[in-house]
Amino acid sequence: MTSSEINSARQKLVDVFWETVPPLWREVHAHLHAIASEEFDVTVEQFHILRHIRQGGTSVSELAKKKRISRPAVSQIVDTLVRRGLVQRTVNAHDRRQILLELTEAGNALLDAICLKTRGWMLELFAPLDSDELETILQAFERLKKLL
Repeated sequence: MTSSEINSARQKLVDVFWETVPPLWREVHAHLHAIASEEFDVTVEQFHILRHIRQGGTSVSELAKKKRISRPAVSQIVDTLVRRGLVQRTVNAHDRRQILLELTEAGNALLDAICLKTRGWMLELFAPLDSDELETILQAFERLKKLL
């Protein structure tokens, strides 16, 4: 490929990205919202906070940074999750000023249930793809993940 062809391909990639990723994310977000709120009585933000805690987001400050929202907003979400018995706070044994967050058994079970339902929906979404298409998309996503 010439540099002009490569530049043209990159331009097309940008166009296809914008035509594909935001609508796909809106579909996923809407489906997640429906499952989380209607079946499990949690907001999408609460779901994301639970997911981040499971992935190692151990403090309100860390979660605020990861989610790019204010500490008070995260703290309010965490307070709700603690009241519901989905998250517990513990004092860091090495630094008593730091409060660590972790999922309770109920929090883990709820997150597992939402993820299972969402995964099932996504598997149905991708069902029409043949093995070559799946491999191509998988390789592309793996490469994008490395870039980001």
